[in-house]
Amino acid sequence: MGTLLAWIRLLRLPNHATAVADVLAGWLVVARPRELGWPPVAAWLAIGAGLCLYAAGMVLNDVCDVDLDRRERPERPLPSGRIGVGTAALVGQGLLALGGLLGAATAWVTGHPAVVLVTAALTAAVWLYDRHAKATPWGPTAMGLCRSLAWLVGMTAAGGPTEASQWLIPAGMGAYVGGITLYARDEAGRSRAPTLLAGAVAMAAGLALVAAQSVWTVRSGEAAPFLAARAPGNWAAVWAVLITLLSVRNVLPLIDPSPGRVQATVGNCIMAIITIDAIVAMTTCGESWGIAVLMLLVPFLVGRALVPPS
Repeated sequence: MGTLLAWIRLLRLPNHATAVADVLAGWLVVARPRELGWPPVAAWLAIGAGLCLYAAGMVLNDVCDVDLDRRERPERPLPSGRIGVGTAALVGQGLLALGGLLGAATAWVTGHPAVVLVTAALTAAVWLYDRHAKATPWGPTAMGLCRSLAWLVGMTAAGGPTEASQWLIPAGMGAYVGGITLYARDEAGRSRAPTLLAGAVAMAAGLALVAAQSVWTVRSGEAAPFLAARAPGNWAAVWAVLITLLSVRNVLPLIDPSPGRVQATVGNCIMAIITIDAIVAMTTCGESWGIAVLMLLVPFLVGRALVPPS
């Protein structure tokens, strides 16, 4: 049981629900199914590719950080010796390879070769972040790129992006996750107020891009039926309230930037990815699909009770 829990913590298993939400929502935005049903094989292959590459990033992150963790976080699975560094490296590299194979399988099933290019780019971005960029000023940008590409795995599996406005979603989610990464940069110690504020601003800007695409979908008449008859201004107001609430929560730790408070905020920001994805899916495909994506909060919350998400 101890070894199993160590692997769950190394993989940061609760966070994998956000990877599923990203790829699934990306597929939904382009495919636009209006009736809830079992996704096709191509969607599951794309989700598998995204999951494997996300898991690889989590494992290889700790492999590359093992010396630092021995000093700052000795309780983690690798520095504590519960999992061997060599074993973790082998598993991480195997997950990278499996993710690439599943991406190729998705392209073969769908006839969309762009999936291969995106999964290859995501593999390179994961390696770049873990091995080289993480400790540099470009670290948040590299992490944001990983999240943008995860969205594009789902979108290309459905043959997209098919409209210029759809590019706003991966761009916005990349900025949001880049902001989370910047926000969490000093979470092991006492965070600096300017870094927290910059991360909060980046998250709000990213959400604004996603909101713009969602509102545009309503304005253009391409939204799900329950939204198509509503004024775009009302939907914009919903997004404004959501962005305001999330931003207020992110600014509060400026008063007390202690590790516990900052880490809790980071965990909530990660969890919010599922809610954001669900709203985007609901905009295009309707309430049923929005609820289906939102249900991914269940494994996230269950897993979060076992291991921290950051």
